[in-house]
Amino acid sequence: MANIYYVEYDATHPASFVFDMPGGHDCWLLVLTQTPAQFWVDGHMTEYPANSAVLYPPHHKILYRACSDRYVNDWVRFDSAEPYIIDTAIPLGTPFPLSDPEYCHKLFQLLVAENTLSNSHKELTIDYLLKVLFIKLHEASEHTKNFSQIQSILELRRNIHNNPGHSWSVPAMADSLHLSPGYLQALYKETFGVSCMKDVINCRIRFAKDQLSHSPHTIADISILCGYNNVEHFVRQFHQITGCTPSAFRNSVKS
Repeated sequence: MANIYYVEYDATHPASFVFDMPGGHDCWLLVLTQTPAQFWVDGHMTEYPANSAVLYPPHHKILYRACSDRYVNDWVRFDSAEPYIIDTAIPLGTPFPLSDPEYCHKLFQLLVAENTLSNSHKELTIDYLLKVLFIKLHEASEHTKNFSQIQSILELRRNIHNNPGHSWSVPAMADSLHLSPGYLQALYKETFGVSCMKDVINCRIRFAKDQLSHSPHTIADISILCGYNNVEHFVRQFHQITGCTPSAFRNSVKS
């Protein structure tokens, strides 16, 4: 079982913030950043972007500081003899990019909530939450791509999901990230398990289903809102993914 000494999320500090412990803690420290910060790595200070994670084992030198107008992070100090922690393959004392920072942030919120409760299952629940968190960290640490690529491709996916009706194309997406189209497609598939254009199509159909369910727009108008210049193409792709036409889907929702 893990013993949490202190856990906090959305901890906010001014631009002058510095955390310096030359001898480290007597326990483990896990830090997840929400803003850029500088960390002591390999004998010098290096700036790392937001949504980075760093795991410090007991008695490891700790030095990090803000490098913008404020510093925000989630962090936990804890002890554990569990193999998934003491034998972890996660790099120690070196920041790495989080592939799913929002998910990890929610786990921290749950850890804080459970740590403040007093019930018979508190220790077990905390241990399970830490295991899930370490699984996500291990997955993220296996990425060998550099931080800028990870952050750029995450931002691209957010833009796709927020604006599925945009005229997305592989060449245009690759050009916006200064990557070759082939490399973008390989990187996107490796990171998210789906090709970038398949992700675009899935987002468009999801948006179309929402519009068909809740808006008075015609099917032709919805096809345009979803980024299709041809309504026949929209109907064909909608049927291919959902198994029914847009009209049949709207009728099923109404009934």
